[in-house]
Order: sequence, then structure tokens, then C-alpha cells
Amino acid sequence: MPNSVSAADASTLSAGAAKIDITDYSAGPVNDPLYVKVVAIKDDSLTTVLISVDAVAIGEIGRIKNDYLPTMRKRLESELGIPPSHVLVNASHCHGVILPDITDHTVRAVKEAISHMTPVRIGAGSGSENRIMENRRLKLKNGQEIDVRHAYSLPPDEEVAGVGATDPEIGVLRLDRENGETLAVIYNFACHPIQGVPNGANTADIIGYASQVIEDNLSEGTLALFLQGCAGDINPAYYKDVDHPRSAEPLGNLLGLSTLKAVRQIECKPDNRLAMLNQTLTLPRSDLADKIAELDAEERRLLGNLQGTTLNFKTFMSLMLKHKLSPEFPSYYSHRYLYDEVQERSDLRSLDAQNRKAVQAYLQNVFTMEKLTRLQANRALLRKHQTNMVDSGKRTIDVEVTALRIGDFVLLTFPGELTSPVGMNIKGNSPHDLTYVAGYTNGYIYYCPTVEQMQNRGGAQEDSDCLLAPEWQEKFETTAAEMLKQL
Repeated sequence: MPNSVSAADASTLSAGAAKIDITDYSAGPVNDPLYVKVVAIKDDSLTTVLISVDAVAIGEIGRIKNDYLPTMRKRLESELGIPPSHVLVNASHCHGVILPDITDHTVRAVKEAISHMTPVRIGAGSGSENRIMENRRLKLKNGQEIDVRHAYSLPPDEEVAGVGATDPEIGVLRLDRENGETLAVIYNFACHPIQGVPNGANTADIIGYASQVIEDNLSEGTLALFLQGCAGDINPAYYKDVDHPRSAEPLGNLLGLSTLKAVRQIECKPDNRLAMLNQTLTLPRSDLADKIAELDAEERRLLGNLQGTTLNFKTFMSLMLKHKLSPEFPSYYSHRYLYDEVQERSDLRSLDAQNRKAVQAYLQNVFTMEKLTRLQANRALLRKHQTNMVDSGKRTIDVEVTALRIGDFVLLTFPGELTSPVGMNIKGNSPHDLTYVAGYTNGYIYYCPTVEQMQNRGGAQEDSDCLLAPEWQEKFETTAAEMLKQL
């Protein structure tokens, strides 16, 4: 049964906010700071703490270790009397480098937020931003799907049939002091903050810029706290662009401005509604042995497709350019071809045919090697999760699911990298108009794609970097719907 706490009698809520710089300045050049941010909200009986960390995940990968969440919660309980289930921690999923002593900094930020509690009026709303992201999954004409990553190449354009959907909604909670100044803005959105900056320095990426825009354009001292959404299948827009420097700044600025537009449409009022549910959900893990064997066989088939060719890269590029520049007369000027025709010779035409065949053979080898690159990367992930499952001796995994209501703002959290269809399903089935979903929260269990997407294991990384069995989706979405109804 879920752990439930709520308030119905308090006349208003109180809140406090704080942020602490957690950038590891010793790890190399820094473009902009990374933070742990806290918004604490309470009534007469309940204190709930929302924490956002500019890190890739809450445990398992990156600088934050698996003991961070239980250790930090235990300290907050012993030092501040806040139960562990009342503490919600979300990773922005930026890939910046933070200080190793993140537990101490988190506890200090929570204490600072608690010490600055003040009565607040609250309001919730929704914004939209569809320019800064794209679905990273490409649907191919052969029925398979691949994902857009820097780790490997894209397929030829003529093989691509379609793309997946994105969720442009920005969920916003605004907290104002009684004097009308904005204390904090909590905003939820789905996008991988992995664009980087031109000099390659440490950065909070899209989220760092977006939060700065929000904070700079509201009351002095306003805190913008980001809650990462269902970004498992979402990339920054133009992610593979090689003609311009990679920069998160314009994308973050757009997200910040769109969030501000929504913030300014929200009217804050006294509101005493604060409720939180916390439940441990047991989900099934997959046995991936058959899929790994299938990829082993596919690797052998692809290797068998590689064929010898007279060309190397130098001669291939020269011929490729000539045949693209002048498809009819690639080997020489047109008049020489005309002379051959007059003399009833076909030397140049025969040479062109041979070269076209050689170019196509070389290209086919390139495409095969690109497929092998994707296959090997995804198979390595499948093997990792299969090994971990066997070593654990368990076919299930326990995850923490939280449902939170602050006024009209309703949030459902999960520790995995949920893909966008899952988030949109939960929002669409919620009885609350302003319902939002945050992945990357209270732990980390890798990617969590849909049942349909999981049929594609070995094709896209989010389908392969997944330890769950397909049944997970229905169990989670059913539990989410039940918890949301209780708020």
C-alpha cells in the first residue's frame, strides 16, 4: 500500500528555496555552474522537499553513487525530522561533472531552504515549446527503428520512413511570497540536455541556460527548479549538425522564454492543498539471452556481406565526387565521349560502368560497417544487463513511484528514462488537468521504453539499455493511474 500524507485544514502553505554550486572546478574548464536546488513546501503536518541536481542520474552512472539517496534521506530524517518518503530528488540529466561530496551539499541546501520558510501563494499552468527538441528515433522502411546518436552513423536518407512524436508541454508551478514577489518556479519538460557548448567545457547545458533566463526575469532571488520529464527518446534539435558549433544556449534561452510566458499567465492564490503518495513497485526484468544470440547471428551475416573492392578511401572519394558532379560524363569532358561514339568505341562508357560498380561496392561496405557499429554498441548493453540480472539472482526490480499534489499542480515520478509515449499516456489518463511526469527521480534504472519500442532491442540504444521486461509498462501505468486518483 502507498504511504499517504495530506493536508486539508491549513489556511496556506509555506515554502523555502535554496541552491548551492556543485561544479567540480578541478575537473577542467567550466562554462557555467551546476547546482543542487531545493524547494521545500509545508503545511501544519507535512513537509515535502523537492530537489533537483544538475547531474546525469541519481545513482548507477555518473558522479552520484548508489548510496547517495538513502544516505542523504537518512541524514535529513535524523537532522531535520523529514521522513525519507517526503524527499523527492530529480536529476536534470545534463552530463556535467559535479563535486564528489554531493550528499553534504544537498543536505546543506535543504537546511537552507527550510530555514527560509515563508507563507506563499501558489498557481499552476502549462506552457509549450516545440522548437528545441526532436524525437531521436527514426522509423525505417524495413519496419525497424534506430536512434540518432553521436556514437554511430545515421542510415542513408532513402531508408528513413518517419519519426516519433515529441511532447511540447511545459508544466509550471509558481510560488509567490505574500508581497507578490516570486519565490520559486518549478518547471517540468522532456528534453535530453546533452547539446554541450562550443568550447566543450563543463555545463548545465540547456537547463542551466533556461533556468538562468527565468531567474533573471522575475523577482530578485527567484529560484528556477527544473524537473526532467520523459526524455528517453528525445534529442536536442539538429543534434547531428556538423556545420555549426554545438551550443545549448539558444535552445535553453527558448525554453526559458517559453516557460516565462506560461509563468506570467499564472495567477497565484492562497491554497492549502498538499498531498504526497509514495509506493514501491516491483517490476519484471527481461531475460535477454535469445536477443543476444539473435544479434550474434546478425553480426555473422553482416560480416559475410563485406566484399573486397579495388578502391580505397582516396580513390573512392575521387570517383564519388566525379560521378556526382557529372553523372553523364564523369571520366572526362563530353567531347571525348562524342569522339568515342563517332569512332564506335565505348572505352569511357565501360570505364564509367566499372567505376560505378566499384563505388557502390565500397558504399555497401561502409553501410554494413555502420550497421555493425550500432549492433555492437547495443549488444554490449544487452550483455551488461543480462549479466547483472543473472548475477543478482532476481527476475524483478523494486522501484519508487511518487505522486505529489501542490494545489492544481500534480506530479508523478519514476526512476527510469521514460520515453515520451509513456509520459503522454499517464497525463492523458489522469483525472487532473495539470498532471506532469518526471523520470530520473529517486534512483536510476536506465531506459524504460514502451512495449512496442522494446520489440526493437538491438536497433536503438534506449531499447537495448533496458533491464525491464515488456510487462513493466502496463503495471507502471496502472499503478500511476491509481495513485493519481487518490490525490
